[in-house]
Amino acid sequence: MVDVPSLRTALLDWYDAHARRLPWRAPPGARAKTDPYRVWLSEVMLQQTTVPHATPYFERFTTRWPTVKDLAAAEDAELMAAWAGLGYYARARNLLACARAVAAEHGGAFPQTEVELLALPGVGAYTAAAVAAIAFDRPANVVDGNVERVMSRLFAVETPLPAARPELRRLAGLFIDAHRPGDWAQALMDLGSGVCRPKSPLCERCPLTFGCEALKTGTPERYPLKTKKAERPHRRGHAYVLTDAAGRVALVRRPDKGLLGGMAGLPTSDWGTTPDFAPPTEGDWRAAGAVEHVFTHFSLTLEVHVATGEGDFSWTPADEAAKALPTVFRKALERALGAA
Repeated sequence: MVDVPSLRTALLDWYDAHARRLPWRAPPGARAKTDPYRVWLSEVMLQQTTVPHATPYFERFTTRWPTVKDLAAAEDAELMAAWAGLGYYARARNLLACARAVAAEHGGAFPQTEVELLALPGVGAYTAAAVAAIAFDRPANVVDGNVERVMSRLFAVETPLPAARPELRRLAGLFIDAHRPGDWAQALMDLGSGVCRPKSPLCERCPLTFGCEALKTGTPERYPLKTKKAERPHRRGHAYVLTDAAGRVALVRRPDKGLLGGMAGLPTSDWGTTPDFAPPTEGDWRAAGAVEHVFTHFSLTLEVHVATGEGDFSWTPADEAAKALPTVFRKALERALGAA
């Protein structure tokens, strides 16, 4: 039988001594200093990336848009350019829609309950729980991959992911309490990211070893069990880097819906098995090599082609284009400029 109260006390004591210092986080026990806007923004950024990668983006965003009202007033293209490199660009569109809803419908103040937060555009169950707990200290079951891993090891759950998720969520819910719910959520995240790591858990540093069933088996790294993933499909495409006499790069705006929707991009072919070579304009097109990129659901090889010419495009200096483009197009641009 897992001793929930003792585990809670041990982890909170550990968090008081070892909490990470992060630009969006108040110190342990200092909820009154927590800014809901910063919590929400950080949680959205961290959904698909790491703390070291997200931190400079967070700092640039909060310098440029220090409040949710400031962010709500941003132009779509301005926001998309600032988001480049964080992936999942639909989240950037949802970020802006949510900021505008908070500004217009809530007077610039985030609602405090999970139910109200879930009603905001682009806010899912995890983000609503995280903001409610961390920003407003409301009891909420905040379950991300780190929490799933900790629970799977504490209870030695033999059901593999993703089928185990409902059970792991139920187990995490056993620890929810009105005492320091925000610190509890962040303590679990810190434990999972820094100690209870996926491949090489640092059990000698863990404050919960006295109650860990996976450790008793002798192979805690075995958990969580995972169903073997299907092989990621591979696609191919052509990317066209067109420059004018001044050295500016031709950019286009991608359709709002679909992959990289609403972002600035290079003209490309469709991405498939055998894409046609169909440049956006006539010119002295020549091959400049290929770049590889991995998306969540498929990998991509882009054959890069370069030419000089004219046309109805958004002509942008190369250094500005590199900053505005998503990673896959920045790779293609860099390849083209290196071959010039």
